[in-house]
Amino acid sequence: MDNLTHSLVGALMGQAGLKRRTGLAMPALIIGANIPDIDAACFLWLQGVQHLAFRRGITHGPIAWVLLPLLLAGGLWWFDRWQARRGKRPAGRLPVRFGWLYALSLIGTLSHPLFDWFNSYGIRLLEPFSSRWFYGDILFIIDPWLLLMLGAGVWASLRREKRGGAWRHPAWLAMVAITLYICMNWAITRDAARLASLDMDITHTIANPAMLDPRKRDLIWVGREGRHVAIPGFAGPTEDRLVTQPMGDAWLPSCDLAEAARRDSQVAAFLFWSRVPFVARDGDGSLFLRDARFADPRAVSRFQVELPPGTCTQFFGQ
Repeated sequence: MDNLTHSLVGALMGQAGLKRRTGLAMPALIIGANIPDIDAACFLWLQGVQHLAFRRGITHGPIAWVLLPLLLAGGLWWFDRWQARRGKRPAGRLPVRFGWLYALSLIGTLSHPLFDWFNSYGIRLLEPFSSRWFYGDILFIIDPWLLLMLGAGVWASLRREKRGGAWRHPAWLAMVAITLYICMNWAITRDAARLASLDMDITHTIANPAMLDPRKRDLIWVGREGRHVAIPGFAGPTEDRLVTQPMGDAWLPSCDLAEAARRDSQVAAFLFWSRVPFVARDGDGSLFLRDARFADPRAVSRFQVELPPGTCTQFFGQ
């Protein structure tokens, strides 16, 4: 998910009562909820689409779940002692207990891979022990309704706390609402994916969440002779509302992507990340490798790599 969502998740857990466990609890929860994204530093040394193969891996896996909270808790504990030595420690701050600080850093950190798993971008939950990608296909990467519930819960809790009321209640209510919302989206994804049972030559179905309408899914039918997507977004079990079309221009089995990957590290990185690759041609005949999950014209430029000429030998419509 986006980092605003992760931050609000950490803040909401704090407003649910966890921030009273130790001093600096809120920084532990909020920073912990974002800290696996330190892998974004890879943009400093990786070129092109190579970041797709690096991100959501080692810093999102089991070793990082233990070490990153430890580093965060240690840093916050040192910061508290440093402020105290300088006489700058806020008088109202609760005593800092390292055990609780580590526990809250761990809770915040674990919330990050959980919410990243909810979308279709993918996450390597077992890295470095396994490079397998996991996908929840439950929420869009930036879900405005989830952001609204998170923000409302944090705002209402802080407002009530300022007035001396039961400030934990709004946060808990928001957490229940968010849980129900996630469960609803899981059920929609599951039901939409059942279209794989239609009488078509399909290996499996991906129900990709839409951005603004949680009822809809872009159905990507992974077939043996290419990729097919249902357009517009599926909003119910009415088969006559589906319009299918091939994704891309090339018949994928005719494309020697393995050889292209050996020749070009950019292609290799893209294929490692891609879940539903397809090949498209532009006006001058150049071939581009893309992914059906991110085929929107507004995003496709960030999720494509050019293929060497002659990679594919057969094209649709020829």
